[in-house]
Amino acid sequence: MKTARIIYNPTSGKEQFKQSLAKVLQKFEEAGFITSTHATTAPNDATKAAVAACEMGIELLIVAGGDGTVSEVINGLAQCESRPTLGVIPVGTVNDYAKALHISDDIFEAIDTIINGVTVEVDIGKMNDKYFMNIAGGGKITEVSYEAPSRLKAIIGPLAYYVKGIEFLPQITSSEVKIEYDGEVFQGKIMLFLIGLTNSIGGFDKLVEDPVFDNGYFSLFIVRDASLVELAHLMTLVSRGEHYDHPKLQIIRAKNISVESTNDSMQLNLDGEYGGKLPAKFENLQAFLSIRVPEAVKNAHFKRTIQS
Repeated sequence: MKTARIIYNPTSGKEQFKQSLAKVLQKFEEAGFITSTHATTAPNDATKAAVAACEMGIELLIVAGGDGTVSEVINGLAQCESRPTLGVIPVGTVNDYAKALHISDDIFEAIDTIINGVTVEVDIGKMNDKYFMNIAGGGKITEVSYEAPSRLKAIIGPLAYYVKGIEFLPQITSSEVKIEYDGEVFQGKIMLFLIGLTNSIGGFDKLVEDPVFDNGYFSLFIVRDASLVELAHLMTLVSRGEHYDHPKLQIIRAKNISVESTNDSMQLNLDGEYGGKLPAKFENLQAFLSIRVPEAVKNAHFKRTIQS
């Protein structure tokens, strides 16, 4: 029989995965997997558990949680020479990565994708000595996602982010940065920058036109100095997919990016969690990770290597 291991965050979302665990294990057993579990207990515990899964020779590693837990697992897998295929069960407050891959937020529909879907190879990002699977960014507004307490997110869901967002509005200011990308340079004041690997970032799912997840390129978004009114208008356009020609927004495709600031206290966001401070270098690791996705996704977003 094949081996599988589930790493799950018992506090993710409204904690429904923990309540469904017995039935989840039954589903994988029926599909021919010998399945073990690991419940995370502290920050970065999922990273250690992923490394341990590699050392155990696990063939299929399933992560049940939100973007933060998935990111921790990927930081563990990136340290391994031989990596298991990844499956995702999105049960967090924010599941942008699973949304980009069209993985259902219903636990058992997500399990069906893991068992009956296809395996593709996705790009991931490396920032200094850390890794990310969906988004890196900087600027005061990006701090909202990791300032919301985990217990608050579990109880009231996405509203937790809006509660913190209201608190942050008076503090959102521009910063002077220098951004180098594939031999080009941008220098000036910005509200924020985002470096994306998919089209689903911060709850928005139309950031990128015709996104490809295995081409070795980041999508770099630079939001120039703007008033709060202009910023709010831009966010409205982003939600409708009408932002591509906005004068305050620059969208660039790049493989390698470095960012520095005259104010080295600018904090970085990696997959919705605190990622340190500038300066930072970003590298796209093309087709680095094997992951299970729905059959329909492979033709829409993957152009390179498709596995069985």
